[in-house]
Amino acid sequence: MIRALCLGWLVLLTLQGCSRPVPDPDASNELVVSVPYGPATFYLDSEGKPAGYTHDVVQAFAAKNNWTVKWNETEAYSELIESLREQESHLVAANLISASVDELRLLPGPMLFDTRVVVVTRYPIPKIRNLADLAKLDIGVALGAGHISLLESARRKYPKLKWTILEDIFPEGLLAKLDEREFDAVVVNEQDFDLARNQYPSLRIAYELSKEEPVVWALPHGVSKPLLAKLNRFFIEARRDGTLRKLYERHYGHVKRLEPAHAEGILERRLSILPRYRKFFHEAQEQTALDWRLLGAIGYQESKWDPYATSPTGVRGLMMLTGETADRMGITDRLDARQSIVGGAKYLVLLKEALPERIAEPDRTWLALAAYNQGIGHLEDARRIAQAKGMNPDSWADVKQTLPLLARGGFEKVTKYGYARGGEAVIFVESIRSYYDILLRLEPEHKPLLIGGSNNSKSGA
Repeated sequence: MIRALCLGWLVLLTLQGCSRPVPDPDASNELVVSVPYGPATFYLDSEGKPAGYTHDVVQAFAAKNNWTVKWNETEAYSELIESLREQESHLVAANLISASVDELRLLPGPMLFDTRVVVVTRYPIPKIRNLADLAKLDIGVALGAGHISLLESARRKYPKLKWTILEDIFPEGLLAKLDEREFDAVVVNEQDFDLARNQYPSLRIAYELSKEEPVVWALPHGVSKPLLAKLNRFFIEARRDGTLRKLYERHYGHVKRLEPAHAEGILERRLSILPRYRKFFHEAQEQTALDWRLLGAIGYQESKWDPYATSPTGVRGLMMLTGETADRMGITDRLDARQSIVGGAKYLVLLKEALPERIAEPDRTWLALAAYNQGIGHLEDARRIAQAKGMNPDSWADVKQTLPLLARGGFEKVTKYGYARGGEAVIFVESIRSYYDILLRLEPEHKPLLIGGSNNSKSGA
């Protein structure tokens, strides 16, 4: 029955429609891309702007060829593939393993990265030592993700292995069903789980179904040769100049930083403690234009939202400010939650303004956070080391590699401020990025009313 379902789905998608094919991007100056909406590919950020790893790679490819991008967002694998069959898009930019593209009789593009295919379960983790143990579980798998062929290969070794196929569902939906106890386990790509692991701290990887599967985009076999040549050339150059590595780091570099207990901690305190201080974070956003959820993530990393926190080195308060910084920000009482939050936000703005104007977001924010932890002088030393090593001093992906070197010595010729525990700054920033991701998903953005005006001016209210 499972095979019949798969074959029937493939036959349905193979039927050609009568829609007019999209013109070649060289003729229209527009690249049409079908993409699933989700954290691993394409979503709207806190400012309502498109973001995501796939989005950024596609935009870089299009910019290289002076094309604009038209996005076709879909909610199911079948819709993605049908857009190619119907010639409604030039490519499908989903994080597909090569096996899934072959399964769908499409042409795989160049490799973006590789991933393990893993079996995810709930805590407490059942012992899965072999396929016999795996066969005891009720397993969910998405149709079109390429994982069915891997399971079928495993079943040839252990015929009792079984699973349930779900249509029109992406990895985020599968993981949600597992968290809601609809299955004992699900099969996903490790990178898809990584982006969701902090949202579901009770879920764990329990078994490796396959290692180092190439993740690719899908193109129709009739793709134009110039488009395919440009795509291959872009990936060769982007891999050589570090573009792919930096984009991967931007979206995946921090996702494994938190232990499950830390993710559980912020999820619990978000309900029990954050409501007491939310209005102060909102006020800080109004005064600085920094997203209140970023400020909330800093406060959680610093003190777990405890306004009376004190460290052995003398930093105090919810945002853990030094006495010198508090004086500079006009704070009279570091243990006053409102003063600490607003003062910490203003201090972060000063640090961002101290960086060269050429540094773009989000690197500007991550570098400023490193300075928040270690001081602007030590950050500049790490940036000097990056430059001396032929790396990019304006890229967080590169500077996070040189910050730990401040504790090792050997760079006295290019540094000015001496020893620092730079590795702590990396942990600090990456943890905040993870907490920020959690708050972005769970907390609404703050939209203050316009001073002296009305948000309902168009309606005449």
